[in-house]
Amino acid sequence: MIYRPLGRTGWNISAIGFGAWAIGGTWGDTDDRAAMAALHRALDRGVNFFDTADVYGDGHSERLLARLRRERPGDAFHIATKAGRRLDPHVAEGYRDLRPFIERSLKNLETDAIDLLQLHCPPSAVYAMPEVFGALDDLVKEGKLRHYGVSVERIDEAMAAIKFPGVQSVQIIFNLFRQRPAEVFLPAAQAAQVGVLARLPLSSGMLSGKFTRDSKFGADDHRGFNRQGEAFDKGETFSGVDYEQGLAAVEELRALLPTGVSMARLALRWILMFEAVTTAIPGGRTPEQVDENVSAADLAALPAPLMQALADLYRRRIAPQVHALW
Repeated sequence: MIYRPLGRTGWNISAIGFGAWAIGGTWGDTDDRAAMAALHRALDRGVNFFDTADVYGDGHSERLLARLRRERPGDAFHIATKAGRRLDPHVAEGYRDLRPFIERSLKNLETDAIDLLQLHCPPSAVYAMPEVFGALDDLVKEGKLRHYGVSVERIDEAMAAIKFPGVQSVQIIFNLFRQRPAEVFLPAAQAAQVGVLARLPLSSGMLSGKFTRDSKFGADDHRGFNRQGEAFDKGETFSGVDYEQGLAAVEELRALLPTGVSMARLALRWILMFEAVTTAIPGGRTPEQVDENVSAADLAALPAPLMQALADLYRRRIAPQVHALW
């Protein structure tokens, strides 16, 4: 495993983390036995950073991570969670006081202090409200939070976030189908010593290379019900890429795979080629998926001709759909 510094926290975290959205909900059926086996395998393989949110299964994934801490008391690892999406209505003003949601997460996680609390894709107006970040500073002083950061949808939100001195991390969609953050944001985050958490690194599983036109998704799986942004931001599902066009791009990508390297491993290793990225946080619902994800850190650096080919594929196939939107 590779370890990289997270902002100015003093933590060194695994370059492949564990995203817990899929073991919480809205990714089809969940299986707690398999989920716990996957979490344990992640620790066994050197993962020490787990990302969740209070809305993943209505706190279910937070409670699974609390259980992991009980079952592995000798292992040191960090749990990041998020708050804000439980607001109804989900408006900027609600972010002035997230204390009730934070208290609920503390209870779910069975802890006195949250390692890293992230604003959960708040409205853009929040970044013009310094009192929101002042309230988070107060929660750090009180000992409720060790550190805080943000999860964003858009580049402009990420750029606004890193201007607040207490922000230690920015979580943003960054993958082979969402390459725009590399242009301006990644260098800016690195200069500001802000950690970057690359979410949806496999583009909702599209970059696993396992989907076809006949793939079926359950009624409670966002990959079926949110393709046009019916429930939340469209960019959260397949990175905003049209499903059929995504499949076509994947077929072209398949021809670029080095011998013996799976598409998922290549996609994750591509993210790690950017030193400004602290960690990629793929989901893992089984130990086998965790093994594949983690093994991406063992791959050698991708050669320049392959990096160029991947950039060209994005420019031709994907950028017209997503580049200007997020």
